[in-house]
Amino acid sequence: MQNKILVANRGEIALRIIRACKELGISSVAIYSTADTDSLHVKFADEAICVGSEKSTNSYLSMNNIISAAIATGCNAIHPGYGFLSENEKFAEIVEKCNIKFIGPSSKVIEQCGNKARARKIAQECGVPVVKGSNGVVKSLDEAKVIAQEIGYPILIKAASGGGGKGISIVKNEEELTRTFEKTMLEAYANFGDRSVYLEKLIENPRHIEIQILADHYGNVIHLGERDCSIQRRNQKMIEETPSPFITEKLRERMGKDAVKIAKYLGYVSAGTVEFVVDKEGNYYFIEMNTRIQVEHPITEMVTGVDLVKEQIKIAYGQELSFKQEDITFTGHAIECRINAEDVEHNFAPSPGKINNLVFPGGFGVRLDSHLYSNYVVPPYYDSLLAKLIVHGQNRKEAIRKMRVALEQFVIDGIKTNIEFQYLIMHNPDFVRGSYDTSFIKRFLELVRSEA
Repeated sequence: MQNKILVANRGEIALRIIRACKELGISSVAIYSTADTDSLHVKFADEAICVGSEKSTNSYLSMNNIISAAIATGCNAIHPGYGFLSENEKFAEIVEKCNIKFIGPSSKVIEQCGNKARARKIAQECGVPVVKGSNGVVKSLDEAKVIAQEIGYPILIKAASGGGGKGISIVKNEEELTRTFEKTMLEAYANFGDRSVYLEKLIENPRHIEIQILADHYGNVIHLGERDCSIQRRNQKMIEETPSPFITEKLRERMGKDAVKIAKYLGYVSAGTVEFVVDKEGNYYFIEMNTRIQVEHPITEMVTGVDLVKEQIKIAYGQELSFKQEDITFTGHAIECRINAEDVEHNFAPSPGKINNLVFPGGFGVRLDSHLYSNYVVPPYYDSLLAKLIVHGQNRKEAIRKMRVALEQFVIDGIKTNIEFQYLIMHNPDFVRGSYDTSFIKRFLELVRSEA
């Protein structure tokens, strides 16, 4: 049977997957909603099929429509990208039962990792350090109060099925816990269809470090170093870089080995990411495992030379990893800026609309992953990500300078974006020194507003 992949996503990641398919000589089928009829991923795929109206629930989140589209077009594999159904164990299970390859880990593994409380237990069973917290899901406010007293405030209430920085509340005392517990459960249900929450001790102002892994069907598991994702707003990543200016070689080796340990314990297959928080003393703690390709995967590709999306596809079709851990080398430094349609001056509010003029940056060591084109209309129904601007330099200093030039030359006219905001960050002394943590954006905003 000829290999044919349905790309169950949209935007830049759909384009990224389609290009990887073309390089591998595999046919691709794009799905799209009525709002995305004129999107580039629809034009660049070998085939395209509409799966519903503009609302995600009727299109990109419609399992029945997507599976029907795969069968109707003769696809023998589905690549979910990131977001939407990429970490939905029910979707993966249906795909498996239809004898279609799911380009990602098994539904069983997705289920184990998808519940963050259960994932904590798995890390503990592997001997990987975790933040102090509840032993599984917390079912009542009274139970939460007892656990909070044991681990000490401040704490985090986190959605067990959460992700993307949603369903998280910071609680500093029992009064706030009483006020916030039920509210967080409702938010968890609204975002993920699951009220379950658990508690964690809040590590104040940590570094957010993740380790990229690859694993095949034959028990081979490797890691491809770390990414520092500490520059965040509202618990959502904005700037990522590798290597981290904070992580030592010894710490990198330990974290990499622990990430591989968890993957092997799970029987993990495909690309995945193990996420940690690291405190100021260099102690690290497991927080979750993402069972998909990450938005920020390009910076790892830039420093390792490994095409992660193509590796995902080859693994799904039964190929063995063509390299071992000792073959992975890291060259230079890479930074990614997520370019979003958002109004920074109004609390990063979404800014959909028509792009009147568009100028892309370029040059040696500059990469842009985007689905934009002139006169493209950014729809209001989906995530605000417009583009990923990635640079690679011989060292961190050169990478920062490249990013400054690239941001300066990047023009998106007609809607609000965070380009100028990121340009200012690239000149901030703390960022340039690599002296930052997850509280950076909050402090930087206060600085910018005080100078305005």
